[in-house]
Amino acid sequence: MAGGIGSRFWPLSRKSKPKQFLDIMGTGRTLLQQAFDRFSKIIPKENFYIVTSSDYVSLVKEQLPEIGSYQVLSEPLRRNTAPCVAYAANKIKTINPKANLIVAPSDHLILKEDEFLNQINTGLDYVASRKVLLTLGIHPSRPETGYGYIQTGEQVKFKETGNLFHVKTFTEKPDLKMAEVFLQSGEFYWNSGIFLWSLPSFLTALETHLPEVAALFAQGDHLYNTPDETPFINKIYSECMGISIDYGIMEKSDNVFVLTADFGWSDLGTWGSLYDNKEKDENGNVITANHVFTYDCKNTIINLPDHKIAVLQGLEGYIVVESNDTLLVCRREDEQQIRQFVNDVLIKSGPRYV
Repeated sequence: MAGGIGSRFWPLSRKSKPKQFLDIMGTGRTLLQQAFDRFSKIIPKENFYIVTSSDYVSLVKEQLPEIGSYQVLSEPLRRNTAPCVAYAANKIKTINPKANLIVAPSDHLILKEDEFLNQINTGLDYVASRKVLLTLGIHPSRPETGYGYIQTGEQVKFKETGNLFHVKTFTEKPDLKMAEVFLQSGEFYWNSGIFLWSLPSFLTALETHLPEVAALFAQGDHLYNTPDETPFINKIYSECMGISIDYGIMEKSDNVFVLTADFGWSDLGTWGSLYDNKEKDENGNVITANHVFTYDCKNTIINLPDHKIAVLQGLEGYIVVESNDTLLVCRREDEQQIRQFVNDVLIKSGPRYV
């Protein structure tokens, strides 16, 4: 899934080039390319499908020249993740109706790739012959309020895993007090937003819980992978509701399971999450720039163009970012307000700056 606009990473992430198309970590590969590299170790290149906004089709093709044009699915409108996955699933159905699917965002950080791929392979083995919906849950390291949580229920025996559970509840982005309770309980895990299931299991769940969405995409059974696919998709997206996989299907299903793991995961949704995953200097600062002079600055993330010189004094716990004629300075603890900042800039200064 590569259609998001990454507004909480503004001003580096812009609507014209969101974070999945940027080398956020300074590795020489964008987040999209890193996701492709990661899964390429276990998935043939011809089995990739990238679902993205029509605005970003050319960016996907430019950054992933290894895949064919037919593997890039263009969404004319943003309708959240359920229609996104429904589109891909119905298209794949015409090629392999018994396929097993991995659904993954394109902008996540995975530091322990071998462990991650081990869990993916275990998950694929589990869903291949069972009518289940599987997600990956991450061991929480802090009372994070920006993530969804999964509460585990009864443990399920499968091979020698010991980390497979029935899902008891989903909770979206709790407040700090509740997140602390979750962390202490030992029953709650961060929701990674990575899903595994067989194609028949997903389509059954879609028909059961989102019948309107299922019916819309099923109309195109004879049109997918033909020249008529694009006009059909353009038409039905204007009729389709916007709803997430989590809310529309996972929270309503009784056959949901979770593999709990720790593979160095972050959704890289905010500047704070980038700060947590980058190397820090002796004062706890994360600096991505060539010419920054800091005095009495602590626990601050600074991201500036290499040709700019900046002198910063007395900042503690701040975000300082300059990109595309825009400067952001805000407290790290207030980073959830960045979306509001972006909206205010859009209203008062126009789309050029967002």
